[in-house]
Parts: sequence; structure tokens; C-alpha cells
Amino acid sequence: MKIQISAKNYDMSDKLHAYIEEKLSKLEKYFNEEATANVVVSKLKNIPKIETTINAKQAVFRAEIVNDSIYDAVDMAADKLSSQMTRLKGKLESRYKENKALKLEFVPEPEDDAYEEEMTIVRRKQLELEPMVAEEAILQMEMLGHDFFVFLDMDTDAVSIVYKRKGNAYGIIETDR
Repeated sequence: MKIQISAKNYDMSDKLHAYIEEKLSKLEKYFNEEATANVVVSKLKNIPKIETTINAKQAVFRAEIVNDSIYDAVDMAADKLSSQMTRLKGKLESRYKENKALKLEFVPEPEDDAYEEEMTIVRRKQLELEPMVAEEAILQMEMLGHDFFVFLDMDTDAVSIVYKRKGNAYGIIETDR
């Protein structure tokens, strides 16, 4: 697994860099060389934050931790990623059995059967997409009181999703059509 570490608004020491590599290298047994771990260390209102994303072909694992101690945040992120894999092992095996980037035989079996239930869709909605600009979509989302809104972007002529982010900000997901 390749580990890429970057810092945003954070002075990262060599010791911290080595510590992150050490912790994530313990997860390497679950992945082959094709997998990539991207780690971003930053500050959120002067509190250290670590965002870790592991891409293993079609499977993506993500952990975002904010903690007063960056070293504790690294530990918690590594534990969270490992826990995600353990909890969802059965589902990962059935869905990604052809994905050679994952080595699921090394993932421990889940201790409880809470996640062995089948995923079921309990509600379906059909939308009539209205062409609009992103700012109008944000306004529509706010008026509905939702966290996201699907719309047809007038600028790109593609289906897009606008969503709320932490800190009173918004994000947009754009499709290729």
C-alpha cells in the first residue's frame, strides 16, 4: 500500500510523519501494493484534524478524526479504518471478491451479527430535475431543510448534487453525465 501524507495549515514534524506511516503500515496486511492511503493533517479551529482515505480499486475506506492530540487522532483513525473493515467483512467479501487490491482473509471476523443483515432500501423517490445554477440549488436545499439537493446544472448540463458541509459551507458533486 502506498501512503501519501500531506499537511494543510499544519506544521508537521518528521516524528509525526513517521508515526502516521507506522500506524497505517499495520493496515497494509489488508491491502496489496495497488491500494493508496491519502492522509491530510490540518487544523480545525486550532484543533488537530486527520483525514484518512484508503482507495483499493472500487472500495474506499475513510476516517476523519478531530482531537486535541494529533497522535491520539492518528490512533483513532487507524482503529476506525480497521473497525470498518472488520464490521463489514462479509459484505466486502461478497461485493469485492474480484478486487485483488483487498486481502480480506486477513481481516478479523466481526464479533457480532449486527451487520450481517441484508441492506434493504426502505424508500424510493423519483425526481423531476429542474435546470438551475448551483446557488439556486443551495437556496432550494435550504428552503426544504435538507442536507443535500439533486439538480440539473445549467452550466454543465449534467446532474449534480449540492450538500452541506461542516462550518456553514457547501460542496458540490458533479457527474460526467
